[in-house]
Amino acid sequence: MHHETAADAATAESRARDKLALTQACSALWVATLSLMTAFMQNAAPAHRHLIARKIAKNLAMLREEEAVFSPECRMIFNNLAQRWSAQADQLAARQERPRDGTRLLQAALAKLH
Repeated sequence: MHHETAADAATAESRARDKLALTQACSALWVATLSLMTAFMQNAAPAHRHLIARKIAKNLAMLREEEAVFSPECRMIFNNLAQRWSAQADQLAARQERPRDGTRLLQAALAKLH
């Protein structure tokens, strides 16, 4: 009987350590995401902004999935933010694909010939 109690205590302690590690990892991911948001605002290159926005959306989606760490309300906010950043990335990708000076059209036509 004493063995089961010690095993239960060890399991509970292991779960507590795992939850703490998960909480710390989520905190670090949130801080990194905020840093990416800062980089997004400071970067004018559309290709870079597209990639940064896509990474922000992925990070927020990962945070949204962590039921053990965040409340339902917080996860809903992460979901809404992930959708907004994903839409921003899609918008930037669409702009990036548009030819600006005809060069891309020429390159695409030449690629089809080869």
